[in-house]
Amino acid sequence: MYLYNSASRKKELFVPNHPDIVKMYTCGPTVYHFAHIGNLRSYIMEDVLEKYLRYVGYPVKRVMNITDVGHLTSDADEGEDKMLKGARREHKTVMEIAKFYTDAFFDDCGKLNIKRPDVVEPATNCIDEYIKIISELMDTGYAYFAGGNVYFDTSKLDRYYVFNDFNADDLDVGVREGVEEDTNKRNKNDFVLWFTKSKFEDQALKWDSPWGVGYPGWHIECSGISMKHLGEDLDIHCGGIDNAFPHHTNEIAQSESYLGHKWCNWWMHVLHLNTTSGKMSKSSGEFLTVSLLEEKGYDPLSYRFFCLQSHYRKSLVFTWENLDNAQGAYRKLIARIAGLKPGDGAVDQAVFEELTGKFKAAMDNDLNTSLAVTALYDVLKAKTNDETKLALIADLDRVLSLSLIEKADAKREELKKAEAAKASGAAGSFAIISESGEDDPEVTAKIEARRAAKKAKDFALADQIREELRAAGIELTDLPTGVTWKRV
Repeated sequence: MYLYNSASRKKELFVPNHPDIVKMYTCGPTVYHFAHIGNLRSYIMEDVLEKYLRYVGYPVKRVMNITDVGHLTSDADEGEDKMLKGARREHKTVMEIAKFYTDAFFDDCGKLNIKRPDVVEPATNCIDEYIKIISELMDTGYAYFAGGNVYFDTSKLDRYYVFNDFNADDLDVGVREGVEEDTNKRNKNDFVLWFTKSKFEDQALKWDSPWGVGYPGWHIECSGISMKHLGEDLDIHCGGIDNAFPHHTNEIAQSESYLGHKWCNWWMHVLHLNTTSGKMSKSSGEFLTVSLLEEKGYDPLSYRFFCLQSHYRKSLVFTWENLDNAQGAYRKLIARIAGLKPGDGAVDQAVFEELTGKFKAAMDNDLNTSLAVTALYDVLKAKTNDETKLALIADLDRVLSLSLIEKADAKREELKKAEAAKASGAAGSFAIISESGEDDPEVTAKIEARRAAKKAKDFALADQIREELRAAGIELTDLPTGVTWKRV
């Protein structure tokens, strides 16, 4: 299994530090608002990675933080705390905001079939761990106290920039939008480990520390939570590409200075979900959430399918048309699986091994989910019995997590009921049946509109709708108990 390492900028053979466990850490949400679907792309791909590691036999312990304090509106340790901003917006306490949006985040994850990590730790639970790390960094000269805050001294490092060959001049104060000079810093790239009340006197959550009453900086929380639950080394650390600098860069700086050795072997970053106008964010354009997708009639798993059709290291452009295409393809996939007959022969082990081999080859090449989806379609095209195909689909879906068997079973039952209603000719029943088993709400809506027009004796409108469907490649067949349709 080869995974791309953002630190070395190349694919490397994955070999875990310990044979009995893969230690995996993934940056969690800042719970001051709903997660938008751009955020959730990262969690989908991290979920795929964890499930594939388990699929090929690795035991995994995955830890994720919940940022409920300390994440400022600027990554340069400036501006208002995002949690405090959310509390003011909704006239609630910070902890009420944290609980509400933590629950909302995991509700969205459930709709997307994202597995809950083994350990989920709120940042506010680990103050003692942060103080221990910061105290050691102070004692060894990697940190200093100035203007009421504790800063990490980046000049003490032989190498600070890890993920990109930054030009230090490009990071001067004022170059990055929204960054103001902090005159307490010795060096422009130094970052805050601990804030005290001298800087943010209105901060809602504060704790005693050797440096005064205050709260931790954002970057220290992931180091502290990881070490608490995974010890002094990590196999894989994941996050969105926007976390690479400064967040993950600062994590490495403080963790390795504290530990005195390399901390994490693999860094994996998921690229942005973009709109046609640029990176998706909470502050620009329509706030796209899972709930909004549902309101517009999309199955959340259609969005997961959309993400799987692209590689995680490629930017993905979101448009409603692209999502429509993904949902259409997903529904057709379900319909094709629903057409398979359970119990049709015994599982052919030779075919099973051959086709799972194709799937593994795709996933072993840096989680190439696009080719993994192709391997799924290869199963449907394979010259083998339906029972083998269903066994393969269930097996691959342990990783892809598209609920393929469950949705196909539901579709099969739906078709049986429709056929039964058609056969019985029950009074008042009206069935709309796709001959391929496809579910298309737009076609269904037009057929219902045509039926209403006929009831109202507006036969001109009914004929017009039929012609519109014919022009779109949809052929209707009227029956005593309903309508069947197919694409021609």
